[in-house]
Amino acid sequence: MRVLILCTGNSCRSQMAHGFLQSFSRDFEVHSAGTKPAERVNPKAIEVMKEVGIDLSSHRPKNVEIYLNDEWDYVITVCGGANESCPIFIGKVGKRLHIGFDDPSDAMGTDELSFKYKLSRAKLKKKVCQSEAYLHKKLKIFYLKIYFSMIFATRLALSLQLPLLLIP
Repeated sequence: MRVLILCTGNSCRSQMAHGFLQSFSRDFEVHSAGTKPAERVNPKAIEVMKEVGIDLSSHRPKNVEIYLNDEWDYVITVCGGANESCPIFIGKVGKRLHIGFDDPSDAMGTDELSFKYKLSRAKLKKKVCQSEAYLHKKLKIFYLKIYFSMIFATRLALSLQLPLLLIP
């Protein structure tokens, strides 16, 4: 299942969500991007994710334009407040989800900064966990549909006395 997580700068929220979702399941191919990507991933985002065992140090902000021609099962936007516009993805998308989060990078002072990033991390983890469960449910339904389609096709072929195509 292919998932793209979008935000404006691709330096904080989308990177944190990317890290969480990728850590939950190898069944997902996760990417993140922004409409106006920053030069680097926010160091505080890297720090607070490292505290929970997720390494974002090799992540780099990317422009959404590199993904416009790709097909996605899900595109998830994570932009928050009214003073920020979430990107509208125009590529081939199965389902769009919006999970808005306020940007913690506007915090002032060491204590407030740490608190806001850790709060954002906790909120992102909760929402991404809910999204991951939702995506897994959809993936299971997809596989069940394939399984029952194969059973139906096999029974139909047998009833019509057609040769079965066996795939090794």
